[in-house]
Amino acid sequence: MADHLDAPGLTSPAMDARVDITDHYAFQKPGHPDRTILILNVNPLAPTHADEFRSDAVYETLIDTDGDAHPNIAFRYRFTPKAHGNQFAHVTRAEIPEGAGLEDGHIHEEWEKDHLIEHAPVSFDSHAIVTGGRSTVKFFAGLRSDPFFFDLLGFLDGLKFTGSDFFIDKNVFGIALDLPSELLGENPKIGVWARTLVPMLMQPDHLTQADQMGRPAINTVFNHGPDKNLFNLTQPADQRNAATTGGPSFLELFTSELQTLGGYGGSEAKSIAEILLPDVLTFDYSSSGGFLNGRRLQDDVIDIELNLVTQGGVTGDKVGPHTDYLSDFPYLGNPHNSSKRS
Repeated sequence: MADHLDAPGLTSPAMDARVDITDHYAFQKPGHPDRTILILNVNPLAPTHADEFRSDAVYETLIDTDGDAHPNIAFRYRFTPKAHGNQFAHVTRAEIPEGAGLEDGHIHEEWEKDHLIEHAPVSFDSHAIVTGGRSTVKFFAGLRSDPFFFDLLGFLDGLKFTGSDFFIDKNVFGIALDLPSELLGENPKIGVWARTLVPMLMQPDHLTQADQMGRPAINTVFNHGPDKNLFNLTQPADQRNAATTGGPSFLELFTSELQTLGGYGGSEAKSIAEILLPDVLTFDYSSSGGFLNGRRLQDDVIDIELNLVTQGGVTGDKVGPHTDYLSDFPYLGNPHNSSKRS
């Protein structure tokens, strides 16, 4: 999977589907080279386990503008409690001072200078409510068709792929921004990742990171057992040298996995592991190209990554893009069986 259920035992981080990141995307808006689309999806198998966004959580898309794997800009999404079938979103843009540590998951409110979207309704059926805001930003949040495509059962069966798309009829809760690319910083070559934050159990006023995602399937493929949770809590800039629960660093673990999966030699495996870590999606917003430049909904990221990690031994999972993507914002397809879930 991309990042669905990436806690141990195919469970959700923090044991809460509402803050379980499934995928995130960054791509140049088709026909508009000066605009970017950012999408963050959560809640796998929605609305089976949850039918709302978590109101005491913070959802974020983080932007690194100078290539050091530390965020310089954050787009933050917060939601009101769901009441009488309604829920509303508030979106801010924060500029993070150089050297500010985010290990505790906290971004000071004074950094959030731009309140881009106020009181945007969440969509719970097939009608996609798009809200306009400051700086020509457009926003959507709500129930959508899961855009990810993958033969999950074949993956779990030792990479014996049959072309069965597990996600063809699944839904997620999507968050989408259509914004002028200048809001991502002056340098078009950026790093992008997503994370979710939740209150600590004994300190409800203190937020802690629950899940994060850069490139698709990194945590799913390379980490095992409790290392999955540890990786979700480790900031990208620290991922190479951070120790796993077994002792070796994540860089050493990834190197070993590449040797096992693809038969790479030690130095070559380490070089590839150093590309995969830190786990940040690289994106040039001046380019319309797809993965490994950002990620578009239709990009077959699994085929690309399977070919890489197995050194061509497995070239794909025989599954292709979905056909229900919308031609305009928010691009995510209408939810399945939405008439039953209105």
